[in-house]
Amino acid sequence: MAKNSVSLSHQNSNEILKFVDGRASFAYVVFGLLEESPEVAFDSCDIDQTSLDNNSCNAQVNKAFWETQVQLLQATIYRTSPLESKIRQSTKKALKEITLVGVQCVCQRPVTGICRNCLQREISIRLQNDGYNCAICKSKWKSSPEIPAGEHTYLEVVDKSSSEKGKLTRVIIELNFRSEFEMVRPSEEYNGLISHLPEVFVGKAERLRALIKILCASAKKCMKEKNMHLGPWRRQEYMQAKWFGTCYTTTPTPTPEPLLVGYSGRPPKPRASMLTFDLVDKLPGLLCPVVEVV
Repeated sequence: MAKNSVSLSHQNSNEILKFVDGRASFAYVVFGLLEESPEVAFDSCDIDQTSLDNNSCNAQVNKAFWETQVQLLQATIYRTSPLESKIRQSTKKALKEITLVGVQCVCQRPVTGICRNCLQREISIRLQNDGYNCAICKSKWKSSPEIPAGEHTYLEVVDKSSSEKGKLTRVIIELNFRSEFEMVRPSEEYNGLISHLPEVFVGKAERLRALIKILCASAKKCMKEKNMHLGPWRRQEYMQAKWFGTCYTTTPTPTPEPLLVGYSGRPPKPRASMLTFDLVDKLPGLLCPVVEVV
């Protein structure tokens, strides 16, 4: 698994290849295709506060925390609506088509594997062809005492048909979801938690907010257990800004078919040939008699 990867890495591309090859187990991991929320039982751990100094009790508390986080995470991932499922299936189909035919990079950036910008563009175009209002979003946020400034790009589908009282429904598509929450020196419990995350997330904004809250609380707990400082880019405010900051949208359009080599689509510019140039008007002194060739 790639670490601290913001752009779509080569290994993430391999995961997509596995997904589109039809492996059912991987599909459920990547896209969370379960349509109904499983019933999750949360076991309460009634531990007296005065006994927290006991090592065995501390271990029990930590174990209960991580088990609860896993249960909350899975319940949130598997909870999906018909709209999310349809967009997820269209995204799955788009990735399959792109993997088969490849992506022609139009930004000419030297990258290894699939270019993230061009991949987002191709997926957005294919979702538009399927009837979805899909655009590329670029969020930007300024620095504050709590978090540094930054920017992030992702895909978003805005739906009006399923909205209530005129409220638009936002469905966010993040192609590198799991890698956004990876850390350099995580604990075993944190690694186990994020292993349940899909690499490609497709879900409503409300569900994404819930996942961010769970994951950021777990990251804070992980760093505290390791006596390490939690970086500001791992805080909940920073992670929320990636998908909920000030957003600038771009709706890509298909690239026109390439023209024939040597052919220009512009009308030809009229040019005067020296054989037909009116030398009499321009240079009357060069007028010569016509000589008939027998």
